[in-house]
Amino acid sequence: MGRLVMKFGGTSVANIDRIRNVARHVKREVDAGHDVAVVVSAMAGKTNELVDWCRDASPMHDAREYDAVVASGEQVTSGLLAIALQGMGIQARSWQGWQIPIKTSDAHASARILEIDGTEISARFKDRKEVAVIAGFQGINPQTNRITTLGRGGSDTSAVAIAAAIRADRCDIYTDVDGVYTTDPRVVPKARRLDKIAFEDMLELASLGAKVLQVRSVELGMVHNMPVFVRSSFDKPEDIDPHGTPPGTLICSEEEIMESHVVTGIAFSKDEAQISLRQIEDKPGVAAAIFGPLADANINVDMIVQNVSEDGKTTDLTFTVPASDYNRARDTITNSKAKIGYIRLDSATDVSKVSVIGSGMRSHAGVAAKAFKALSERNINIRAITTSEIKFSVLIDAAYTELAVRTLHTLYGLDQT
Repeated sequence: MGRLVMKFGGTSVANIDRIRNVARHVKREVDAGHDVAVVVSAMAGKTNELVDWCRDASPMHDAREYDAVVASGEQVTSGLLAIALQGMGIQARSWQGWQIPIKTSDAHASARILEIDGTEISARFKDRKEVAVIAGFQGINPQTNRITTLGRGGSDTSAVAIAAAIRADRCDIYTDVDGVYTTDPRVVPKARRLDKIAFEDMLELASLGAKVLQVRSVELGMVHNMPVFVRSSFDKPEDIDPHGTPPGTLICSEEEIMESHVVTGIAFSKDEAQISLRQIEDKPGVAAAIFGPLADANINVDMIVQNVSEDGKTTDLTFTVPASDYNRARDTITNSKAKIGYIRLDSATDVSKVSVIGSGMRSHAGVAAKAFKALSERNINIRAITTSEIKFSVLIDAAYTELAVRTLHTLYGLDQT
């Protein structure tokens, strides 16, 4: 017997039939003797609909009321799943974020979890064997008593945080894929599912384009050393042995992985835009004049490359921002032109970032050099490069994204054998 948190995303609860399927997954674990808390997302498409309603009501809407509206999607799902479980003879009740409570900051639409009191849920496990069906993505700010939401993908974060709060043995993330792959199988058919991946590698994959898990959920798992198991909700519940290991990927500490590969996976993002400032006067304070206003505008800057201009007296500086922030970033820089003192601004939105991730890079030299050579042989030009201890990223023309990913996937031996 153990204690599990099971999280189901929007596609897994998209309609009543799928909610019944989720209920059968939960029943399987309850029948095996486990204490179970379930975290659910809104039905597929429902959050987008609620967001659109807020925008239609008023383009400049109150963020507090926005949260009150969009949090209702998970409330509906949690109630329906509790009803389905009760219909199967299982003790269950739904919980909203404020009822537990899940205490958060007051940053509406992107709140961070501060504290979770899992006492009552744990007590009901002991006294009633009651399944807790929890609305993900939401909490409450203790100062204002207002409902808050955690941002896109926040149900993953809710699930891992709740698992830590109730001291679960594992947090299972059920989704529409059966685990974490070495890269997107739609781009590389030979991509293979990983049995295990270290928290650090998964954090890089999630932040660099992999859509399987929300970044903050991986951070929480790493901080609390909470094993997270990514698995498919579309496997037949009755075909799974609750005491065995089903297909999926376990995200865990590096110490639990016996055989560590140099490269774990390849991530990519087409949501990139490049801005280059030409012939900037090379003097102290220029970088602050560029990146200070961008930070004030909450625009995240990723790759930064600086080199000497053609005239040898000034400098050129290139950086990337999310494509969705491109117009704001360009306007912000243009408005600061007098303070920065650049001659020309060049930009491109037809670029993508391809990243190679692997904890094994710490102890292996020449990993990036192999990639640069392989890409050059494919006539793929690299616009910018960034590196860290366990990953490196290259910025390339978007048209070459899939070729680059396939080339690097094969180069590092990640194809299925």
